[in-house]
Amino acid sequence: MTDQPSAPDHLGHRERLRERFLREPGAIPDYELLEMLLAIARPRVDTKPAAKALMRHFNDSLAEVLSADPEALAKVDDVGPVTVVVLKCVQEAAQRLLRPKTISTDVISSWGALIDYLTVKAAYGAVEQFRVIYLNRKNQLIADEAQQRGTVDHTPVYPREVARRALELNASAVVVCHNHPSGDPKPSQPDVEMTRKIKDALAAVGITLHDHVIVSRGGPVSFRTLGLL
Repeated sequence: MTDQPSAPDHLGHRERLRERFLREPGAIPDYELLEMLLAIARPRVDTKPAAKALMRHFNDSLAEVLSADPEALAKVDDVGPVTVVVLKCVQEAAQRLLRPKTISTDVISSWGALIDYLTVKAAYGAVEQFRVIYLNRKNQLIADEAQQRGTVDHTPVYPREVARRALELNASAVVVCHNHPSGDPKPSQPDVEMTRKIKDALAAVGITLHDHVIVSRGGPVSFRTLGLL
């Protein structure tokens, strides 16, 4: 897999694509937006084949392309290391744009923004990951940390470790989140039992569990909304 130059017969198409994008960015299909991103990595190369190959490989989903692990991206034909870096930079930029501000932002009152952030951060991962959002007394963000990564359908979680880290950060409240790579956000019975253990571990040291959110391609689910907290 290399980023090799090709003949410049694509340059007219690329210029027209840029002009269309500047006129109406929202009208550009996902595969053409991806094509433009790849052109940053490979300015002398026709990037349409690589863009189409990536979209095919990742279920015609730009979100899944950007969220894919570098190793998975590199397995796609015509995708080299520079392309991988550009795609992961875009993902990181999107996550930072949506990340709740540390100062003067009440995360709970901005719940929709938090869900958007968690969706971008974790929903499209190929394996489960368990994240913890630590909040202060004003529900402002102290830290957002990935505690564990697991398999396609399981993540080991240690409630005492969540409580220990919350104490270490002087947090007053916590929101936990994990993803379901299957695309079905419905909580499993192990999810429910694990959440109860986390809630109990945090309550024992005077810390509130505000919610457990599951994110996936099928959308988010809130344990509190479901009456499970």
